[in-house]
Order: sequence, then C-alpha cells, then structure tokens
Amino acid sequence: MIAAEEVHSPPVEESDSSVTVALFGRCLLPGGLELPCQITQISPYNLKMFSASQPDRGEHIIVYVDHVGRLEGHARDIAGNGFAMDIDATMRKRERLASRIDWLRAHEHFGVEDARAHQRIEPKNKNSVMSLEDKRNYPVEIIDISISGAALSTPVKPKIGAVVDLAGMKGKVVRHFAEGIAIEFHSQRKRHSLFKDGSQSTASAA
Repeated sequence: MIAAEEVHSPPVEESDSSVTVALFGRCLLPGGLELPCQITQISPYNLKMFSASQPDRGEHIIVYVDHVGRLEGHARDIAGNGFAMDIDATMRKRERLASRIDWLRAHEHFGVEDARAHQRIEPKNKNSVMSLEDKRNYPVEIIDISISGAALSTPVKPKIGAVVDLAGMKGKVVRHFAEGIAIEFHSQRKRHSLFKDGSQSTASAA
C-alpha cells in the first residue's frame, strides 16, 4: 500500500476528467476475493468499472488493468454492478498513468477498426528500427502491433502522414501520443508472421 504522505490528492477539475475505454482486468477486493472486471472510464485520479461483486464504499481495492498495470485505491459511488475507485498514487505515478492514458486515447483514434477486428500483440523482442524517407534510422520500441498497424515508443515523431518503414513494413504516421507514434501499414501483415518470435496477444479479436 502507498504511504499516506506520498499520495497526491487530485484537484476537483483533474479528478473529473476521464477517458472512456473498454479495458479488462482483475479486481482484488477485501477478503481476498478476486474477480474479472471491465474498466469503462479512467483518469490519473479515478476509474469506473463493472464487476460481479462490489466492495463497500471506502474499502481498499487493487486492480490489474490490461495495458495499464496495477492500480490501487478506495471504492466510492457504488451502483448496480459497477463502482468508481479513487486511485491512490504518488505524483510521479500519476504522471506515468497520464502518459499511458494519452496512449490509450491515441490508440483508439489511430485504429478503432484495428482494435476491434485485428488482434494486437506485444512482440517478445520489442526493439526495432524506424526508417524515414530521407534514409535516417531511429531505434524504437514496439508497444504493440497488429496486421494493420503498430504503436511505437519513440522521441522522434514524424509529421502526420509521413511515410515510415518499420523492419521492412511500410506505413504512414496516423497519430502522435505522449510516448510516441501510431502507424498504419500500407498493406496488412500476415498474422502468422507476427507470432513467429513467440509474441503474445494483448487483445482478443472481436
């Protein structure tokens, strides 16, 4: 549990800002009960979720959220099959969470169709090289990839629409986000080639 003196309390306007998502995870309730859950809204300060069982208001909760990681906090706004959780975190962790939320927002716009219809994977070897049209090469980290696009962690952000080459796959930049860029491939990569290095799926195909 995070020490009380390290926790940063959210200003009202920050705690009220959130992004609509459809993320799955596991919720650890008091007493050791662990349940699957679905997160529907998230901000650096709170989140909303559905689960088969709800805690009492004020109870401590730990949630493992796909694409986000471990979060902990206290329950509030219990209603029906859902509840909200105020996130307990240091300012540094909130900043990292805000960066991740920026990525989630960008990824949604970069590939709504991709996220729903094409399975995304996290490569076993995330290190790769991005080549620009002027032949300059930059090391990048692949956050995730599908047959139609990829999200890359990189400080180098070519302009929207710029043509790039990722390990022999040509595409264009379609979105910038805090951690890097999202690209859309010119042609869909064969699914079996994505898994040849032992990569694991991060989302089931819809």
